Amino acid sequence: MNNKFDALKLEDSGEDDEGSQIDTFRPAPKPGPGEHPLQFNYSIWFSKRTPGNKTSTTFGQHLKFVASFASVEQFWAVYSHLARPSELTGHSDYHLFKEGIRPMWEDDANKLGGKWIIRLKKGLASRCWENLVLAMLGEQFVVGEEICGAVVSVRFQDDILSLWNRTASDQATTIRIRDTLKRVLHLPSNTVMEYKTHTDSLKDHSSFRNTDKFR
Repeated sequence: MNNKFDALKLEDSGEDDEGSQIDTFRPAPKPGPGEHPLQFNYSIWFSKRTPGNKTSTTFGQHLKFVASFASVEQFWAVYSHLARPSELTGHSDYHLFKEGIRPMWEDDANKLGGKWIIRLKKGLASRCWENLVLAMLGEQFVVGEEICGAVVSVRFQDDILSLWNRTASDQATTIRIRDTLKRVLHLPSNTVMEYKTHTDSLKDHSSFRNTDKFR
């Protein structure tokens, strides 16, 4: 990557062939000498599409693999080259997931889980996204392997953060995740947060296939 926009050259072409990189990501390199390994390896993806596009493209065809990393130093090397959410335009998303977990509801690691959703006023996404990413990489949620990944969705009127976990039925874990989110993001006590299972998301997607839904 020569500059922070090299990884973001993904256009919504409306074509229905070979658009997905969902199964072609590269494993993270091993931590180098003197580097600080993360507890889990992670991969970051980028997607961008035109709202209201009525073509037959699937969600996976809009995903572009950016990079994987296994250490603190590798993460910063990738992150420093990426545009911040506040610099993105249109209908754009970053997806940061544990390596081997696809950022899709249907993935085996996600299908029984759900996500906490936080809607943000414009201007807050970059700071909140960085705080969320650092908390996730630093294992601040203390819920074992429950955390699958996080997404920041840039939209026209507001921006959306979501944190995905494996087990939607484990209420104690989802509550712990919610409370940690409030703390690491410095959210006011009256912030509205919604928990949604991926099963419900799939149902909604099937019912409103042509609407501007987010993942």
